[in-house]
Formats: sequence, C-alpha cells, structure tokens
Amino acid sequence: MRREATKPHSDPASGARAQNLLKGYLGHLANERRLATHTSLNYKRDIETLIALTGGTALDTLQVHQIRRFVAQLHGRGLDGRSLARMLSAWRGFFKYLARDHGFAVNPCMGIRAPKSAKRLPHALSPDQAGSLMNIGGDDVLAVRDKAILELFYSSGLRLSELTGLAFDDVNFDDATVRVTGKGGKTRIVPVGSHALAAMKAWLARRSGFARAGENALFLNRNGGRISPRAVQLRLSHWAAKLGLPGKVHPHMLRHSFASHVLQSSGDLRAVQEMLGHASISTTQIYTQLDFQHLAKVYDAAHPRAKRKEK
Repeated sequence: MRREATKPHSDPASGARAQNLLKGYLGHLANERRLATHTSLNYKRDIETLIALTGGTALDTLQVHQIRRFVAQLHGRGLDGRSLARMLSAWRGFFKYLARDHGFAVNPCMGIRAPKSAKRLPHALSPDQAGSLMNIGGDDVLAVRDKAILELFYSSGLRLSELTGLAFDDVNFDDATVRVTGKGGKTRIVPVGSHALAAMKAWLARRSGFARAGENALFLNRNGGRISPRAVQLRLSHWAAKLGLPGKVHPHMLRHSFASHVLQSSGDLRAVQEMLGHASISTTQIYTQLDFQHLAKVYDAAHPRAKRKEK
C-alpha cells in the first residue's frame, strides 16, 4: 500500500494570525525603519504572496524546503530572478522581525538564492537611426548645445553623469580626446570623433556669452549653470520624437549604440572596455550578443561551408 506524503501542519486560525503578524511588521517598517509608503506597500505585496503560498500553514512551522518550493512555483508562473530575489529579501526581513519580536526560532529563507535572470540585452539604435538623431537643425543656442551633447554621447560612449560632469577644459581639441571622471572617481581619456569635435567647437563659440560668471561646466542650462541629467534626458526625448525615431530613446541607448557599432566594426573588445570605463570585461561582453545576427549573416555569406549548396 502506498503511503501518502505527510502534509504540513495547517489550521484555520493560521491565516488570520499571519495577517496580524504582517500588520505588525508594516507598523515596524513605518515607525521604526521609517520606510516610504511605496516601499512598505511593496513589502506588503511580497509577504502577502508568501502567506497565500502557505495555504494556511503556520508561519512558525515553515521550513527551507517549503520556501524553495514556493520560489519554484513563482518561477514557474513567470517571475524572473530579479523579482524573486526581491521577494526573498522581503521574506527574510519579515522572518527576522518575527524572530526578534515574536520568538520565531528559524528563518527558513536564509541561504536560499533566487534563480539567475537571463541578461537583458541593451537596446541600441541602428547606425542609420543614430545618424538621423545627429541631424539636429537650427542655429539657436540650445540646438547648437544639444547637437554637441548628442554627438559626444554617440562619439565617445559616455554615461549621462559623466557627460553632465564635464568641465569645458576637459576637451582636448589638439589630440581629439575628452577627460572623463567615471564611477569611483576614476579618470579615463576617451577619443572624440571629428563630428563631435566640430559640434563642440560650435557650442563653445556660443557658450562664452551664455555662462554664468565662474561656471566651468561644459554643458549649460538655460540659466547659464551646469545642465542637469534630467534636462539632458528631456532634450534627447524631444529630438528623438521630432526626428521620428521609434520608441523611447534615452542617453544610455546612445552609449549602447556606440559600444555596439564600434565593436561591430573593430571586433576589439578590450578597446571598447577601456573606452566605456568598464572595470570588468564581462560587463562589456554583453555587447557581443547584440551583433550575433549580423555576424551570422557575414558568416553565411563568407564561409565556404556555411550553407549547403543547392542542387
């Protein structure tokens, strides 16, 4: 005779008690940890998911293998690794509170890791789209400034914070480079293309009569002070929409486009790593996936054994 699997202990009052414990925890988040309402609501949602998964099992009887099963169930429903990692973090915090204030002996979430998420490929513009975005018309001072910003983004692959942090003397026109201060305060020298240099020369010719006294920022706002990252984002969105580019175009997309297009043309992963300021080449390697279809087409066209000849 086959023996039935032992079911976890469950009682009708467990669900009500779990909700009361959650209510107390939310009070702890609001009053002791001073978390924002939005953050507390995220915790509430994640812990309510846990309570629903228990099916009435008392929280103080949950064990590691049950939490693993819950994670597997959620993963099977389509939650990715990032979402599950966040959820496990919320559950761990909840059980830590229950151990401190309600005498729970075990935190069944300790040591459990969420499954890894597949790396998301960054979105990049095609070379034609990037070229179209550089075709800003008009001779007003903001259009001249914006053209210099976009050309420099695409020419040198800068981060948004790096671009807005530039001083006007960071650009060296003699050797066509820009001095960039990146993450961790690390400085690197990045080459600048001829189109970007020409756009920045045009901007600097206008900048002198536009800057506040003593302001050394390369790119300025309407009032003559250093331009903010948010202002750059808005101006890029404005030009992308005006020039008819599809989808949402953001500054990091120009950085991705720079990396993808340089790598596609040169194949030099190390050089792209240095220009992007990546500490690890594994971060840069994600760009090799962007051009797989392009490389596959080149292979099919060039390799004598890539395709079976038709009879």
